[in-house]
Amino acid sequence: MSDANANANATALRALSLRIDELVLLARRLQDENRSLRQSQEALASERANLLAKNEQARSRVEAMISRLRALEQNG
Repeated sequence: MSDANANANATALRALSLRIDELVLLARRLQDENRSLRQSQEALASERANLLAKNEQARSRVEAMISRLRALEQNG
């Protein structure tokens, strides 16, 4: 193998090695981002469930008040 070929191979190998390192870093960053997004999704789902529960409680209270008002109208 000539020196030119050896140098070309070494250069290509270094470039490939750098590209692999970049891809490893990208994969790690994407894993971290994915983990963060999943945590955010879980937090938002929990918040949504809490809001739905509060909404249901408020609806029940309003319905109870309406029933009491109607009862007062009929008795009054």
